Amino acid sequence: MTSKFTELAIDCADPRGLARFWCSVLDYEVRDEDEGDGIVTIGSPLVPEGRDRLGPVPPTLTFARVPEGKTVKNRLHIDVNPTDREQEDEVRRLLDLGARHADVGQGDDESWVVLTDPEGNEFCVLAGRCL
Repeated sequence: MTSKFTELAIDCADPRGLARFWCSVLDYEVRDEDEGDGIVTIGSPLVPEGRDRLGPVPPTLTFARVPEGKTVKNRLHIDVNPTDREQEDEVRRLLDLGARHADVGQGDDESWVVLTDPEGNEFCVLAGRCL
């Protein structure tokens, strides 16, 4: 038997705020919130059964409060792909949500755009639309 990718855990200072940002980016919804432990989990409303579903599933994102801040470039990051608009329009939408442009050494001729979420975690907006 093999494993399947069901969730990505992200350390942060403000789980609720970062969850709100990523819900807007991905059209996800809050699945679980534990204020005592400082953990918020979000997932796709299209697959409410999540990891219990057979076959591939859209991964949930779990945001956990940690005391230390981000200090270096992520070694793992999320790539997003616009589904209903061109890359430039999606980048503008994400900037309006609180993302910022980031320079991680990419060249000017790359097909992707590097942004950071409100807590400085890098992610890429890919050029092609994925339906």
